[in-house]
Amino acid sequence: MNIPHFKIAFIAGAIFFIAPTTSSAQTNDFQSQYENFKKQAKAEYEDFRAQCNAEYVAFVKEAWKEYKALPAIPRPKDEIVFPVIRPNKDKWKKMEDKAITIKDIVSPIEQAPQPKPITPIYEKEQQAENKCQFIYCGTDCSVRFPSDIYIDLDVCDNQHIAEAWKKLSTDQLDNTIRDFLEIRIRMQLCDWAYLNLIDTFAKDHFGIGNLATLTTAYIYSQSGYQMRVGRNGNKLYLLFGSKHGIYDKGYFLIDGIHYYSLSNDTQKMEVCDFAFPKEQSLSLYMPQSQLFTYQPTPIRNLSSDRYKDMTLNVQVNKNLIDFYNTYPTSEVNGNFMTRWAMYANTPMEQEVQKQLYPILQEKIAGLNEHDAVNKLLNWVQTAFVYDYDDKVWGHDRAFFAEETLFYPYCDCEDRAILFTRIVRDLFGLKCILIYYPGHLASAVCFNQQVTGDYILLNGNKFVACDPTYIGAPVGLTMPNMDNKSANVIILE
Repeated sequence: MNIPHFKIAFIAGAIFFIAPTTSSAQTNDFQSQYENFKKQAKAEYEDFRAQCNAEYVAFVKEAWKEYKALPAIPRPKDEIVFPVIRPNKDKWKKMEDKAITIKDIVSPIEQAPQPKPITPIYEKEQQAENKCQFIYCGTDCSVRFPSDIYIDLDVCDNQHIAEAWKKLSTDQLDNTIRDFLEIRIRMQLCDWAYLNLIDTFAKDHFGIGNLATLTTAYIYSQSGYQMRVGRNGNKLYLLFGSKHGIYDKGYFLIDGIHYYSLSNDTQKMEVCDFAFPKEQSLSLYMPQSQLFTYQPTPIRNLSSDRYKDMTLNVQVNKNLIDFYNTYPTSEVNGNFMTRWAMYANTPMEQEVQKQLYPILQEKIAGLNEHDAVNKLLNWVQTAFVYDYDDKVWGHDRAFFAEETLFYPYCDCEDRAILFTRIVRDLFGLKCILIYYPGHLASAVCFNQQVTGDYILLNGNKFVACDPTYIGAPVGLTMPNMDNKSANVIILE
């Protein structure tokens, strides 16, 4: 029996089953119909985006609404808990199991996929395009941009802005948008990096001013992101929507969403409140390491006090450190503890992993989980110099793992973030952060039986590991911590 073969066509994410034909004439007829269908589908997608931009142009011409900035969410201030050195006389004390009471749990927040254009953006054969070179975070980038586009925004009244958007929203910039999206994929850029990538290009190409702002807003919105254009006097602002509450930065509340100005803060502005279909707010999570060009920092020697073979020479990527310096600290759902999860769940950069992890694996080779983690814990406890954020930075500032490896000082939260990042990567063990007022520690779920202070969570025993209790082994909580009010932050 002959079984007919069905073809499957993928068009703009849709799947179409195409019935078999039996003759060449029918095949040719089908091919013609199929090509016509593809053209029609493509035209309909492009027409929908064109329609959305036409509606935006019309909306811009109407009256804008005035908004006043709301006060910034203050950066949390915590009690100061000094690090403790465990006395040598206590090292022979017998370890006992002791349960830690959980006061509150911060669970991982589900992350949506990165935004995408409301319709597919197809490659165009453009006659007048330039390859525009620019540098973002020390990395050479290139996008195509039309060479014959001219926009006047010296005056930014409604009519001029509408005309400018109309010129930007022809298909002349389609290849530009495609190039930016390709860079986002290739460099694994998070939303914050992607927005700043576009902004860097626009300022490099047009200089600082209204045209750069509107060009950034256009490319950003066509990529699927939620934004609003604001105006104060004769100056335009890009406002990006975010579900994160960013510290120390005033915001505009529009339809329940926090909108932040990408440039300097201003207390009031007129806003064009037009929503593109399926627009998504910016996320400050970094599910992948950012792939900036590697520029090594000076070598730093980090040695454990107890384990003399635990001496490592470490370098990180200066370009990544520069990017982290732009990263806005924030919280989700009004819970200040969520910020630590964002830092702790960010993957270590691949180049740093390649350099650091093989050496660490050599140092712990042949040890069981408990002894290996103990060795790593002492390295984090004693190889880094402790100092307070207020003294060093003037305010609270958490570090990504690479920043702790780079900067000369760190505090309890930085050590806990670095320690749990390495434990998850090297051993594949589950970790949590434990927050007490003024102090952040950690705990590890071992595969073997380990005695000590522990938290029972979803049937798993997490044993305390405190990178700031100097000289303390796995299983001990720093003295004077209230184990009746411990808050748990579950890490991915």
